[in-house]
Amino acid sequence: MSGATRAAAAPRLYDRTTELAAVAGLSARAAAGAGGVLLVAGGPGLGRTALLDRAVRDAPVRAHRVAAPSGNRVPWSGVRALLAALAPTPAAARAALRVARGPGGVAGALTALRAGEPLLLGVDDHHLWDAHSRAALATAWRAGSGPWAWVVSLAGHHRPPDVPGARLLRLAPLGREGAAALLDEVCRSPLKPAVRARLVDEAAGHPGLLTAMAARLSAAQLAGETDLPVTVADDGVLRKVYQGILDSLPAECGRVLTLVAIAGEAGPGAGEDDAGAAHPAGGPVRHPSSRSGARPVAADAVLAVARTTRTSPEALDRLVADGLLRGPREALRFEDPFLRRAVLGAVPTARRRDLRALFTPPREPGVPPGPARTSVPRGPGPHGSALVRGAGHRADRLRPADEVRALPGVVRGRAELARGLAGMADGPVADAHQVLLLAASLLREDAPEEAADARFLAMEAAWSAGDADACATALAAGDGPGGAAGPGAAGGDGAERDFRDGMRAALAVRLHEAREPLARVVARDGVSDEPRLLLRAGAAALVLGDAASAVRVHSRALAAVRAEGRTALLPRVLEHLSYAELRAGRHERAAAHAREGLRAAHLTGQRNSAAHQHAVLALAASVAGDTRAVAEHAGRALVTARPHGLAQATTLAEWSLARAELGGGLAAHAAARLAPLVGPGPRSGHFALRMLAVPCFVEAACAAGRRADAHAAAEEFAVWSDLGLDPQAPAQLARCRALLAATEDSARWYGEAVRQHADCGNDFERARTLLAYGKWLRRRRRPVEARAPLSDALVTFERASAGVWADQARAELRATGGAVGGTGPGGAAGELTPQQQRIAGLVADGATNREIADRLSLSPRTVDHHLRNVFARLGVRSRVELSGVLSRAARDGRGGPR
Repeated sequence: MSGATRAAAAPRLYDRTTELAAVAGLSARAAAGAGGVLLVAGGPGLGRTALLDRAVRDAPVRAHRVAAPSGNRVPWSGVRALLAALAPTPAAARAALRVARGPGGVAGALTALRAGEPLLLGVDDHHLWDAHSRAALATAWRAGSGPWAWVVSLAGHHRPPDVPGARLLRLAPLGREGAAALLDEVCRSPLKPAVRARLVDEAAGHPGLLTAMAARLSAAQLAGETDLPVTVADDGVLRKVYQGILDSLPAECGRVLTLVAIAGEAGPGAGEDDAGAAHPAGGPVRHPSSRSGARPVAADAVLAVARTTRTSPEALDRLVADGLLRGPREALRFEDPFLRRAVLGAVPTARRRDLRALFTPPREPGVPPGPARTSVPRGPGPHGSALVRGAGHRADRLRPADEVRALPGVVRGRAELARGLAGMADGPVADAHQVLLLAASLLREDAPEEAADARFLAMEAAWSAGDADACATALAAGDGPGGAAGPGAAGGDGAERDFRDGMRAALAVRLHEAREPLARVVARDGVSDEPRLLLRAGAAALVLGDAASAVRVHSRALAAVRAEGRTALLPRVLEHLSYAELRAGRHERAAAHAREGLRAAHLTGQRNSAAHQHAVLALAASVAGDTRAVAEHAGRALVTARPHGLAQATTLAEWSLARAELGGGLAAHAAARLAPLVGPGPRSGHFALRMLAVPCFVEAACAAGRRADAHAAAEEFAVWSDLGLDPQAPAQLARCRALLAATEDSARWYGEAVRQHADCGNDFERARTLLAYGKWLRRRRRPVEARAPLSDALVTFERASAGVWADQARAELRATGGAVGGTGPGGAAGELTPQQQRIAGLVADGATNREIADRLSLSPRTVDHHLRNVFARLGVRSRVELSGVLSRAARDGRGGPR
């Protein structure tokens, strides 16, 4: 990273009137302290950095520029460099970084360093900044840019950050006059008009190429005294301009980009779409070297060759999503034809010849050699003539295009498999389910192993959508006529047949039939080194309720994926692992893996996986009691999960919000949020998560006075608990019975719950039972008996970093007269009852009696009664005095309400 207060003088900017006006407007807002964000996107050499430098150089206020060199992805390095450029000393920069990494964020750090000072901040190559810094900047921008103006440059093919109110400028090539003027400025000697026209044509308005071409030519060539090369923008010139973008691509994306370039190499009809292309400033681009020289390429052909080089098909979808390739999948081509030539120029001649041969079909005797059939037909024929007449929609309904129909089934199947994977990564998963079923049917005969993968993925897509019937359909796709296993269905060792039979039995709630085959899958596939088999074994373990085995198997899959460098598969494996750790009660480890999975999902463009990781982080944050993090992660999960039909992520996110509300004393809100998730019918939650959320709903419903609803849910939970699918269920059921029981039976049920928890290994749930038991004992005026379970709960919550739950246990324990470690000597604020502490804390936060009554499900009269007692005990006469007493108690460590 490098920081600079002012940019050095740069060449004049041509044909950038709109862009310079936008920069001037932003500078004016910066001078007025209004701030704003201007995003400048463009390809290599189009001048995005030059525009940013101009903004910094001409700003009427203090301006700073920070750039990220390629490859520097150390966490927080971008924010660290930004703060170092602003801070007067290294110590101040380090202090500001601590603020930036905390709740204050980047805005808080900037305020600490430059409070009230108008600034213009230039962020160059935003796409190369580390993920932590990009996320921190985006959070600050979404919250409002404050009094600071930001100019942010990023590569044109990268998705710009989602910043409300930000202006996005996409740089276009220069017009003829602008290109000629730039050429005159950068040339060392006078230009002959014919030479100028030739260079302008060949560069097609690309400022970076114009500059590199001028630097290559001698004075005699520029003056027209000696001949120009056949192609001035040769491989060396293109490499100088495009090497950065080629080096930044993941290896798999680089290989696929090479295959697309090779598949579209010149042949009969090449460049026909470019012959009449208009120059950006008007006037045709006539020089042949400025044309793309490539035909459209069918994705199916590229994917077929990619399989032979062990390249993931997901890389092609990422290139299309990023914008480096454009067009329909039947006719892909490079967005930037110069990039295609740069890619080809980096391939050695021998390698280029070998790859080209892979796209050339075997020649029949007597047929002259011809190009590979990778382009879309444009000549006569039923489909071609129909498209010319504008009746393509009718032709498509009659039968597939000849080229598609002529392709082998295995090629079409692999293409659909790639399409389905892309849909699972970023799209409605119900659509991906259907595409993957089609892929499985096409691959069934010639590629049975890949067909098995497609069926498993189709089941995964249906599982994410919460569609149990669709899961069963995907599993049944492996059956042959009469229900017998089809080709490849057994998977060689019978593991796939066991998985299929076991899952179908589990979905039909025939668990006596499901346990044995699924246990064999875990035993066989769970020791494999192949990630796809390990994912299958982990899924089987979770269905059996064996969360510990699921964590072990998915951890093994993670190690295998990392060892093989399979970047595209990493988010999916971490998604499965973090969920398994949640089921096992390992919330902090689940959060750590979810954060890693979130970074991997963003890097590979897998928004569906990112949504699931956000949901896991929200649920983990609800354990810690971090309501702000719960709201942020749940909100981000739902933004993607709802439109894409991710029922599993939606349920986890809603559950996390409800648990945070329950921990914060909003029982009525929590019960209302959970009721549709645990109830039957179309509005219910995910079929595999519905029962898991019932204990939380019962607790919230009892506290909110909805005992009839709680009783009905508990009875259904009892039936589910008897199935033995969750080791925690018997203990949770006993806790539900205790909450619902008559006074004389509650103690027995709490004791049973604590005994059952000893065998299930989830300390957080055990602590929640102990807290509920301690509350029950204290309210029955048995404080001495309540101290032991409350002390045990407090220690467990503190060990699990479950802050809000530890606060509840601490307050209850203090109310019994028990010692509370780590809080210092008792004070007046610490002598309040738990209910009084909650009410006092809400008053200190500015809540009215009516708002407190609604939040705690009390009447306003009851709140007023408690508040008068608080005033009397603390010796205060107003809400302002109360707030001051609680603030002092918190500072002195006397255990005031939080």
